[in-house]
Amino acid sequence: MKFKLFLAMILSVSLLAACGTDDNADDATNDDTTTEETDGADEEETDAVTTASIVSEADAFVEAVSEDGTWIIATLNDITLEDELVVAGEFHDKGNEEKDIYRKIAPYTQDEDRNITDSFTITTPKMTVQSENLNFAAGILAGDVYVETNGFQLGENAKIDGNLIFASQEYQDTANIVGEVTGDTTVEE
Repeated sequence: MKFKLFLAMILSVSLLAACGTDDNADDATNDDTTTEETDGADEEETDAVTTASIVSEADAFVEAVSEDGTWIIATLNDITLEDELVVAGEFHDKGNEEKDIYRKIAPYTQDEDRNITDSFTITTPKMTVQSENLNFAAGILAGDVYVETNGFQLGENAKIDGNLIFASQEYQDTANIVGEVTGDTTVEE
């Protein structure tokens, strides 16, 4: 009887180990990211700079792009904001301060081969970019974009459904605009 119980426990542990989740299997946006999960008690210990925010609500999106947010912000659906949005703060690629300054907004999902499977729209009257080297990688930003820093990027699969305004010629010169802008692209000095 004890032997059968022991054998059943070994089988159960083996089954759990074999069927356990693989953290990299269903990554919504990027193999290099993890989701930020806190439960209040651990909130002070969470290093928001090194984790990603995967959001589906407007308030969570606003928090994620703030100075206290994360280096990468991914959405799971369309987001509509009534107020203007400010993307601020200095972040580094993959949250590693040894890497280049970089920030990414990713309103899309992708498969394990990094093919975009669905893209989403972020609607706001105006998005002001203050984070250096911000990459709006794919998806649609419905509203005007005002760039106040170097290195703004609009990815090939991204679209600004509005105007793109740079605060200086230097900011426009350092930008990499591959995606579509439906409105005017201007420099405001």
